Amino acid sequence: MAVSRTRRARAQRRRAKRVAAADNDLTTAEWSSIRDAWAACAYCGATAVPLQRDCVLPISRGGRYTLENVVPACRSCNASKCNDEVTSWMRRRRLDEPRFLLRHYEVVTQLLAQRA
Repeated sequence: MAVSRTRRARAQRRRAKRVAAADNDLTTAEWSSIRDAWAACAYCGATAVPLQRDCVLPISRGGRYTLENVVPACRSCNASKCNDEVTSWMRRRRLDEPRFLLRHYEVVTQLLAQRA
């Protein structure tokens, strides 16, 4: 079987190694509770779109798939944010950064309380 040598394929392999090396402990049940708690894209508030897992602190910058670091994001926001820091990205896009940070704190606090 030939290994794809395209730039995209190499990037996917590097990302897969980073994800596998990190201590990712987000369960399916936790992801469901995160989606239910937000009920929309965490960044833009879109509701009628499929939501993807997005790391607030990107994996490429040391983030992990954990309850505290994952938020639901629409495809547009997730692709646009890429591996940027969330606060600077939100400022560039002119999104409501204080509302997001406050809501993120509330959701994480609520979910951690339910876990205990």
